[in-house]
Amino acid sequence: MRRTEEDEAGRERARIRAGDRQAFSALYEEHARGVYQHALRLTGDWAAAEEVLSETFLAAWRTRERIEPEGGSLRPWLYGIATHKALGVQRGRKRLSAFLGRRPEPEPVADFAQETAERIDDARRLAAVQVALERLRRPEREVLTLCVWAGLGYAEAAEALGVPVGTVRSRLSRARARLARLSDQAARQERRARSANGREPRPRRGEEEGGVAFAALPLREDTL
Repeated sequence: MRRTEEDEAGRERARIRAGDRQAFSALYEEHARGVYQHALRLTGDWAAAEEVLSETFLAAWRTRERIEPEGGSLRPWLYGIATHKALGVQRGRKRLSAFLGRRPEPEPVADFAQETAERIDDARRLAAVQVALERLRRPEREVLTLCVWAGLGYAEAAEALGVPVGTVRSRLSRARARLARLSDQAARQERRARSANGREPRPRRGEEEGGVAFAALPLREDTL
């Protein structure tokens, strides 16, 4: 079985290296959703994630001849490109934000769009994750999103980032510890705030509604 999977991966690599559009389309269909979700966690913005998705597969097509003939799934290769593109998008957004900050405020425009409850909840959860991730150093954030949320193994994440497996392990360990501390701090702050307002803290499973705590939840699962 293992040999058959390797043979299939080798054929896929050969076809894409040769510019087989049908094979590349199949690659897109298989991995586009995962790449988009990875980009969304890194950028915290749906529009930015769509931009990263398109740029990732455009870059993958342009650099297809660099694919190594031997190897397994191309998912680590795609996620590595997406990680790099997400960093570029974030830098561009910061430059745009700095530029707009120097310009006069536009006239307020009434927003008549009615968001669904599901969309609002998704935005809240995404914002909570983004707040937590922004408190990590970029290398730790990248490893965390690849190994925990994208589901890559240590070796695959190492391939995606171009670093040794040991580096992936150490970065992930630091990210886990950092998020655990932030989760505890957020829970204590929320309890103090409730007490100050004369409200008893309601028991919650792991303080799941706290922003940092929510982001840390996947770390409690044995995903690797």
